[in-house]
Amino acid sequence: MNIALKDRLDELVDSVNRIGFIEHDPIGIPHRFTLMQDIEISGLLAAVLAWGQRKTIINKTTELLNRMDNQPYDFILHHSENDRKPFLNFVHRTFQGIDAIYFLDFLQRHYRQYDTLESAFYPDIAKPYRQEEALNDFCSYFCSSRDLLQRTQKHIASPAKKSTCKRLNMYLRWMVRSDDRDVDFGLWKTIPMSGLMMPLDVHVENYARKFGLLTRKQRDWLAVVELTEALKDFDPHDPVKYDFALFGLGVMEHKGEMI
Repeated sequence: MNIALKDRLDELVDSVNRIGFIEHDPIGIPHRFTLMQDIEISGLLAAVLAWGQRKTIINKTTELLNRMDNQPYDFILHHSENDRKPFLNFVHRTFQGIDAIYFLDFLQRHYRQYDTLESAFYPDIAKPYRQEEALNDFCSYFCSSRDLLQRTQKHIASPAKKSTCKRLNMYLRWMVRSDDRDVDFGLWKTIPMSGLMMPLDVHVENYARKFGLLTRKQRDWLAVVELTEALKDFDPHDPVKYDFALFGLGVMEHKGEMI
């Protein structure tokens, strides 16, 4: 183990894993809410829309939530098809109104059967948790409706498609991780923190390579596995806490503009 690198990353985690850091980060969106389901829904929407300028991501997610009267769980449970019409003109990069409407439909179908989105990612808690399997299963579940358009599928990544699944890994970090800093929510208790996988974007990748934590040339799911396994040497119980360090370095370098 590279003790010097571990100490450096631990220092960075300590400096970035703070409530004050989230003001201009998409995780600040679910922090507006207290009800578990509101946090889950707003967090998923923020994560799905999380590419591009951080300010734009926050503004666009806020726009979606405003159309739900900032009561996402109540809206999801009780809205009618007619209530979906105002979402048709929503646009964020390649995410368009027709995609938003499918997400509304998916979430309504799910929450009318289950109390939490955790069951969508880990439906069979009798089986050992593996995030690769969880993400593949979630993608299949999300895409199971015959009303799904092919264009909407691309907004839910999966390891089976060799994706890094950066946004879903980030969302799972938000929902599962728990510590005394209260940045991540720790709402979901059946998924172990030790089973979480690193959200891998270009900033994290660059610093992971610089520090010798990642050698795979492709940015794909196998790169996520390699990086996460390397970070487990530093903390097998909570490897993704180092997302604060590696992503934080990227944010500091690029002044927080892009994610």
